[in-house]
Amino acid sequence: MSGEPWARGNSGQRRVLVAVMAGAILGPIDASIVNVILPVLASSFSSSLAVVQWVPMAYLLASGSLVLLFGRFGDLRGHRRVFLDGLLAFVVASGLCAISPSIHALVAFRVLQGVAAAALMSVPLALLTATFPPAARGKAIGLFAASISVGLAVGPSLGGLLAATFGWRATFLVNIPLGLLAWAFARRVLPDVPVRPGRLDLLGAGTALGALVAFLLFVNHAQQEGLSSRTLPLLLAALACGALFLHHEKRTAEPLVELSIFGNRQVAFGTSAAVLNFMSQYVVVFLTPFLLSRLLGEGPGRVGLVLTAFPLAVLCVAPFAGALSDRVGSARPAATGAGLSAVGCVLLSAMPPGTGAGGVAWRLAIFGIGTGLFQSPNNSAVMGSAPIAHLGVVGSLLGTARTLGMVLGVAAAGAVLYAFVPASALHNGGLGPEHVAPFAAGVRRAYAAGAVFAVLSALLAFSTDGRKWATLPA
Repeated sequence: MSGEPWARGNSGQRRVLVAVMAGAILGPIDASIVNVILPVLASSFSSSLAVVQWVPMAYLLASGSLVLLFGRFGDLRGHRRVFLDGLLAFVVASGLCAISPSIHALVAFRVLQGVAAAALMSVPLALLTATFPPAARGKAIGLFAASISVGLAVGPSLGGLLAATFGWRATFLVNIPLGLLAWAFARRVLPDVPVRPGRLDLLGAGTALGALVAFLLFVNHAQQEGLSSRTLPLLLAALACGALFLHHEKRTAEPLVELSIFGNRQVAFGTSAAVLNFMSQYVVVFLTPFLLSRLLGEGPGRVGLVLTAFPLAVLCVAPFAGALSDRVGSARPAATGAGLSAVGCVLLSAMPPGTGAGGVAWRLAIFGIGTGLFQSPNNSAVMGSAPIAHLGVVGSLLGTARTLGMVLGVAAAGAVLYAFVPASALHNGGLGPEHVAPFAAGVRRAYAAGAVFAVLSALLAFSTDGRKWATLPA
């Protein structure tokens, strides 16, 4: 990376890391809390499951589709400004969600919350990369990754406790004091980063937004419907917007995404490896609750406890993986971690009959160790190779990779399951006797698909070690 770190001294760097972690953790906490309260929302608003599902979906579409725009805005106007404004907007949107008078109002406010989350997601890696020197960057990014895992881990239990004690609105109200404290601290410790003058590519942002929204909606519906009269137009719209985006970006003087960035091996292979790794993660995240509840008969509390094994393992490993990459380089730890994730998927796929919740938990822990070993070194490799003028965009590319991997992983797992059992069998209270064996076979094959994604991620991560194909100006 070109340029010098702008926050001098270990104490200043640590304060920046704490500020970024404190703000960015709100997104994963909120995402995991909301999944817990969906049945409560359906009952409270007398709404169907199809309508209530838009509460998390609206947030995902907004946050995943706008992260690139905010990444570029941060490069042009300042990463500090984007982070602070996004954090304050997240607090305001959380308050609006808490006072929603109807399910449709809640969905609309969740869109606003997703827009704010996109700003929060777009610049943390850029802030940390500009703050920490190369010798300490991997450890810092590892600690940041651990904070995200903490948010994912505590969200379900916190959401269940708040909803049971104070009602579902408390799950949004809790963001207000936490967010304001994080904003006040970040405002005091985050320094300004030198920015490059330029203008925002609104046409590029619009076509990228159209492509991502249409594609995410297509994947969401196509896992059950395949190509249909509803999904085909979405796919065509995504392809058309994507083609317009590439055509425009090649010709404009100040593009949203400098396409020559992808001539850099670390950026091209590292972001692709991230997509595949998140695909394997969300195969596991999507399948395992169904496995525990439908096949093993576990209740919601027990399911949440078992699932915690995954983010806790990531939490334990990620900081050490980042520090290791500072000493030995990023490619080998990242490739080893992705390979270990593949082993975890294979172990889940090959579970013998009669395996209990404990057997699922230690397999999830192995998968989590691999994930933690992959993420920090891979992110450090990608961000460390980015010119300082493009830190926001490259960091937001990793955020986009996370969203795409999540959606594609869930879609892949769902497509495999739906090939064996009807969709209705997955959404009812339990499996009929005729569906148990096909469901178990579908779960095994879907976990195996997750292993394939992880192996491909390992190969790409290992390939990041090597010369850069192109060098961008700082």
